[in-house]
Amino acid sequence: MTTIRLSGSGVTISDIAAIARRPVQVLTDERVMARLVEARLLLERVAASGEPIYGMNTGLGANLKTAVTDEFAAFQLQLIRGRGMAVGEPLSRDVTRAVMAARLAMLSVGGSGISPGVFEALLALMNAGIHPVMRSIGSIGAGDLVLLSAMARVLVGEGEVEYQGEVLPAAEALALAALQPAVLQPKDGIALLNASAVSGGEGALVLHDLRQIFYWQRQAAALSFEGMGGNPAILQPSIQAARPAPGQVEEARALADLLQGSSLHDSRAAIQDPLSLRCVPSIQGALADALERAERAVELELNSAADNPLVMVEDGLVLSTGNFHTPALSLAFENLGLALAQAASASAARFIQLTGSSRSGLPRYLSPVGGRSAGFVPMQKTVTALMASIRHKANPVMLDFLAVSEGVEDHATQSLMTVRKLGEMLSLWRLLVACEMVAAAQAVDLREGHVCGSGTQRAYDMIRDVVPMLSNDRPLGEDVSSLAALLAENDPPVTGESLA
Repeated sequence: MTTIRLSGSGVTISDIAAIARRPVQVLTDERVMARLVEARLLLERVAASGEPIYGMNTGLGANLKTAVTDEFAAFQLQLIRGRGMAVGEPLSRDVTRAVMAARLAMLSVGGSGISPGVFEALLALMNAGIHPVMRSIGSIGAGDLVLLSAMARVLVGEGEVEYQGEVLPAAEALALAALQPAVLQPKDGIALLNASAVSGGEGALVLHDLRQIFYWQRQAAALSFEGMGGNPAILQPSIQAARPAPGQVEEARALADLLQGSSLHDSRAAIQDPLSLRCVPSIQGALADALERAERAVELELNSAADNPLVMVEDGLVLSTGNFHTPALSLAFENLGLALAQAASASAARFIQLTGSSRSGLPRYLSPVGGRSAGFVPMQKTVTALMASIRHKANPVMLDFLAVSEGVEDHATQSLMTVRKLGEMLSLWRLLVACEMVAAAQAVDLREGHVCGSGTQRAYDMIRDVVPMLSNDRPLGEDVSSLAALLAENDPPVTGESLA
């Protein structure tokens, strides 16, 4: 079994995806436990001095001015039970594991003051494959307390879990796994809850999946160059260097690599192709840049102390913070959604160009029989419907909030909603990419004597393994769905590997 070790830094999106979706054991090192012990001792020393500590000897939110003077541990149970207000469908198993992994990564930094035993109990819970049933609705991006309540309650033996394919009472699953319920000490409840671990964990999975679909979008765009008889001169490095917009140089290089050996380089091409083809490097470069920024934002969350209050060992202080607030994360996902929609709109435009006119010398509607044949043209409606849905989900939501908790929480970021609507775009985008691929492969077949580049030939062969050439009208929607399923199943190269 693969092992991933938490050290308080260096956790990546790939780490979270592996923990969420593959058999992985998560471990910590001695430095993490030492930090947790040191932070806990400081927290207890400050609390013993009588200093007010939010969520430990004070109430939360609107109850800030209510002092907690006794039964401190019992208050932590009250705290986690009282935040169990989430509704909606439960999170999927992989998202739940990503959330647990994200919270463990954040706690490993050492700013929460959590009891080391409670941290170890959460780690054991995940390694045992006990997954809290976490309802999906209740976060407005000012920490994910309401959703994380389910995870905290399972630790003490309350609520429901998914264990070995069954939904069971938490206490029963803990017993089956030979685990004891955790005993919360002062501040442990808020340490488990007051973070954006749902946004960070779920966001990591969305970005992991987006990068994979982006790989296929590159393949589709390059194959459209082949099918449309595009002019590869637009990919010359000197053109990109003249205006090196973010990501443009790299995207042009990746496309040029895919087209190496193509007969496009030896043919007489149009001086200027339609913008959806001619501007692929800048369009997809902007998406690549937005993706990298979103990845940095998520990995910052995974490797930071986002706790309130924050235990600062070096300064000997315990102070209230706003580190759980995630406007930069929300903005990164909003921007990425718009960049994705731009790339998707170019994909849709190339599909229309391929299937609608004879501009590139192809048979009308990509039909080899002509006459009454509809060819690919009815699929233009499907492509337009996919694009409309993507465009709708790209609309920003991070400003949609109300002041809550008697005005104490008068700002929110809607980070989880920005993550989820981006995630909802992905299946639509994958289908759109499959539409472009099927049309581009048909165009290549109809371009007599054409030779694809080394990279585009691999893409063409993959498509033809699933979708045969259209020789007469048939239900192409089934072909597109089959290809999209293949794209979802295949694991293409990711960060650090060759784009071609």
